[in-house]
Amino acid sequence: MKRWWIYQRERFPLLAHGPLIAAFSASAVSYSAQLRGGARPAAAAYAVAFFASLGSFLLLRIADEFKDADEDARYRPYRPVPRGLVTLRELAWVGGGVAAIQLALALPLGWPLAGLLGVTWAYFALMSVEFFARVWLKARPVAYLFSHMLIMPLVDWFATGCDWVPAGAAMPAGLFWFLAASFCNGVVIEVGRKIRAPEQEERGVETYTFLWGRPVAVAAWLAAQAATLACATVAAGRIGFGAPVATVLGALWLAAAVLGLAFIRSASARLAKTTELCSGIWTLTLYLMLGVVPLLLRR
Repeated sequence: MKRWWIYQRERFPLLAHGPLIAAFSASAVSYSAQLRGGARPAAAAYAVAFFASLGSFLLLRIADEFKDADEDARYRPYRPVPRGLVTLRELAWVGGGVAAIQLALALPLGWPLAGLLGVTWAYFALMSVEFFARVWLKARPVAYLFSHMLIMPLVDWFATGCDWVPAGAAMPAGLFWFLAASFCNGVVIEVGRKIRAPEQEERGVETYTFLWGRPVAVAAWLAAQAATLACATVAAGRIGFGAPVATVLGALWLAAAVLGLAFIRSASARLAKTTELCSGIWTLTLYLMLGVVPLLLRR
């Protein structure tokens, strides 16, 4: 068990990911319930959404271990798989177990929810083989980024289904903007975690600061936040909470802009780490404000 504890600490830290995934899944369930104008969701809906979402993100990490195995062995021998802490075969068994647990969680809430899970699995499988176009995608970072971030609204779609499927309702009208905000926020996280100071760049690791340079990478990060803000404001407007979301996220965007400009002027490792932290704070705030907080305030 010790080596698996080390693996999760290095590659899928639950203390860091857990709160974000909890906010992500709870927001989806809460937002769907408010769109429907129904009663507050049952605890089971939140539990299934959380653990199934946690499993989906773990599966994404495991898939990365497989598709990046050759590059990791060549450029990043310190990672768990190339240094022999765990094997790809063991990770495959873990992945199969995670998928089985997801299905076992979904079925009691209704077969349609299992169907949504199947859609997520299908896209996940395509991602695992780089859509059979690895070379083409690798040469086009924006296409690569967008194609992989589409998994975010699919996972969120499943999480919303944990509310409307057991209620016997159709998918709520207006869910598109919530899912669009989730997609844009995935871009925020992905770009934010690959903004590095010069001394942090590694051979064989294509960060966005390496590919585009600091100004463009920071501009892309801020643009993704702005797009998330716009989609989230429209989504929140559907449940009568647009102004608070716009105000809070707008303030965070201004703070991110100040941080981004500081990083462009002085690209230190500390500022790069703060950028990644800022992405996490943005994500946590987004999902709390978009689903959880308005539901708690509703009488």
